Amino acid sequence: MKFRPLHDRLVVRRIEAEEKTAGGVIIPDTAKEKPQEGEVLAVGPGARADNGELVPLEVKVGDRILFGKWSGTEIRLKGEDLLIMKESDVLGIIEAAASTKRAA
Repeated sequence: MKFRPLHDRLVVRRIEAEEKTAGGVIIPDTAKEKPQEGEVLAVGPGARADNGELVPLEVKVGDRILFGKWSGTEIRLKGEDLLIMKESDVLGIIEAAASTKRAA
C-alpha cells in the first residue's frame, strides 16, 4: 500500500531522541518528551494560490525538519507511527553542516 498526501501535507517519521544526557545519565521512557525532529517520507503536490496556480512545497522527501510540539496528526501505517502535517507546521529544515577546510 502506498500513501500519497494531498495538497500541502507531509508524512513525517519522528527521529527518536537520545537515551542518555551529555553527562551519561540514562533517561527512562516515562520521562522522555516526544521528539520535535523528523524525516519527511512523502509530500503532496503543493497548495493552490488564490489565482488557482499550484505552489510547490519547499520541503522534499528525505529532509530533516523541526516542527512544533503539538503539530500534525498521528497515524499508524504498516505498523509504524507517523505524522501527517501541513507545511505551515514545519518550523525549519535542518541542513547538513558543510565541511569547511581551514587554511593553515
